[in-house]
Amino acid sequence: MKGLILAGGLATRLRPLTWVTNKHLLPIYNKPMIYYPLQSLVNVGIKEILISTSPDHAGQFANLLKGGNQFGVKLYYSVQENPKGGIAHAISLSEQFAKGDKLAVVLGDNIFGYNLKTTVEKFNKKEKGAMIFGIKMPGMESKHYGVIEIDSVGKVISIVEKPEKPKSNIAQTGIYLYDNRVFDFIRKQKPSARGELEVTDLNNFYLKEGNLECSLIDWWIDAGTSHDELLHANNLVAEKVRLGLL
Repeated sequence: MKGLILAGGLATRLRPLTWVTNKHLLPIYNKPMIYYPLQSLVNVGIKEILISTSPDHAGQFANLLKGGNQFGVKLYYSVQENPKGGIAHAISLSEQFAKGDKLAVVLGDNIFGYNLKTTVEKFNKKEKGAMIFGIKMPGMESKHYGVIEIDSVGKVISIVEKPEKPKSNIAQTGIYLYDNRVFDFIRKQKPSARGELEVTDLNNFYLKEGNLECSLIDWWIDAGTSHDELLHANNLVAEKVRLGLL
């Protein structure tokens, strides 16, 4: 399995912080944001990781992370020239890098403490399919994300993007495991109403054939959505580091 971290986008909601740098290079307590998803893939044992970013910031990532020796991995870099292409479009740019292997995808602003290793080992034994990761949200907060409905064994029944009336309190996070057919499915996608190749639409290809599972994680922060979430991420990570939980 190979790893992919998506660290592109314009991050307009975090301006003026992101006028001069990529949001994934902003600090979260004592490390740049990109370190957290990167370490999550390192902990799994993945040895080759591609970082996809925007044209203006690729050099900044290379200056910070270099070849990956400090993490014990080999890092590669790619550029998503159209930052509005969507998550599935960004995934499609890693096809030559994947070379037929399964792919672990993490959004670069996702911070979580869940160790993916056991789930990845289980997934690697499957011939085909995809795995997504969800988190239970209080009240109706899940409606701000892709909402996942699952059965008693974690098989996905439905995913709906930002529904007005969510069928569950499980929100889709930015962590995905895909078999090597993912690029074929992306080629079949059509842009959504907002002109993007949506990751929820991609996941629905696996859902329709009955090969989509969901694993629940205990805590997770989408640190790149607002200044408040960025502050919340800093405070929460600082607390967990002090307690030895991260």
